[in-house]
Amino acid sequence: MLTVDYGRLGLKPGDRVLDLGCGFGRHAYEVLRRGAAVVACDLGIDDLRQVRGVVAAMYLDGEIPETASVGTAGGDATSMPFDDDSFDHVIASEVLEHIHDDDGALAELTRVLRPGGTLAVTVPAHLPERICWVLSEDYHAPNVVGGHVRIYRRSELNSKMSAAGLVPVASHRAHALHSPYWWLRCAVGPNRPIEESRLVSLYHRLLTWDIVTAPRVTRLAERLLSPVLGKSLVVYATKTVSEATVRSARELSHVSA
Repeated sequence: MLTVDYGRLGLKPGDRVLDLGCGFGRHAYEVLRRGAAVVACDLGIDDLRQVRGVVAAMYLDGEIPETASVGTAGGDATSMPFDDDSFDHVIASEVLEHIHDDDGALAELTRVLRPGGTLAVTVPAHLPERICWVLSEDYHAPNVVGGHVRIYRRSELNSKMSAAGLVPVASHRAHALHSPYWWLRCAVGPNRPIEESRLVSLYHRLLTWDIVTAPRVTRLAERLLSPVLGKSLVVYATKTVSEATVRSARELSHVSA
């Protein structure tokens, strides 16, 4: 289940991509299938082990082109272990809402993205997320360790990205069918096992069926409903050459002083 549109990201074979907060690797796997080089970065060591295992299976099955390559790295979004201008594209999917210093994280994302490169940030969309917060205090921080610490409006995220030296160029919503699922989860208790609620269990089976089979009827429903009910907001941005030049000049000035 992909949240990012790789066409809007501008991904090409041989490109270098950072998948920050990769989790179990869904976006990294698609990068590999498209023949690009990806670094899957996450704080979760178990997640990175799973990514390496799945990638090994993909190689054995012949799913990965010769132009593709993969690496994994443990790293904090506010202090990443990568050189400046290291990546042609950066994906940060469902990451910023967990980070108290989101401005610091965006500054790091900008730093490691090459001038002219593109970045895709996804966060929970405002209305679906607000409903989840109202339905359950156990859905978000401080009641959940590592939970969501804020709710973004599109205008706020655009402003934060601009302040970090990025230029937002496009946006869309995704995963409309997932919003009601999370409302149900929050209504019955987001930390309860799915099997304890028949309604939640049935809806989960529907989503799994949709992800596996991608039938035309649910694809149509997603296209129609996502602009209003989409669970995720996706914003695409570029890093301008002028921003990189200004930053380099400031660094040189600081060294000279």
